[in-house]
Amino acid sequence: MIAIADYGLGNIESVKYALDRLGEEAMVTGGAADVAAAAGVILPGVGAFPQAMKNLRRLELIEAVRQAAGSGRPFLGICLGLQLLFDESEEHGSHAGLGIIRGTVERFPAGLTVPHMGWNQLRQERRSALFEGIRDPDWFYFAHSYRVVPTDGAVVIGTTDYGGSYASAVQKRQLFAVQFHPEKSGPTGLKMLDNFCRLCK
Repeated sequence: MIAIADYGLGNIESVKYALDRLGEEAMVTGGAADVAAAAGVILPGVGAFPQAMKNLRRLELIEAVRQAAGSGRPFLGICLGLQLLFDESEEHGSHAGLGIIRGTVERFPAGLTVPHMGWNQLRQERRSALFEGIRDPDWFYFAHSYRVVPTDGAVVIGTTDYGGSYASAVQKRQLFAVQFHPEKSGPTGLKMLDNFCRLCK
């Protein structure tokens, strides 16, 4: 069973629908016990970083998510779910994140249209099970105003160009996270989600 963490912000139903199309058993849950027991965890998200952290704290999900991300079980962060994994974000002030991946979340430089919305290319910086059967580069759907800046460049497995190259996919052992929305990225996005689901078996 794959747990899709529901903390009140995110394309929860879109992710669930994508997994249903793949024939995968998944549950949408806001329960820490469900997250702890799942074979794999997906942390999606759309919205503001500080509200997301507030919701995770209110639902007592912070420790469960931290443990799942560091447990060796497959874990996938999507969009805001990627950003929450980092130490802190400058969105609406300075706010602490989950601190699972060292680094910060910063707004795109002045002069760029934000949000960065629409199709853009992912370039693979190193091999990953997440990219199995996916072309390099290939197109995914983005919708975000902030980007992650990892302290350790070794975690970066994919980059995208928007006002310069930035990290759009990271991996730390079995922890994966992407800035784009695979659930909205057509057959290529479904292939990526299928790759993740295979790791959960």
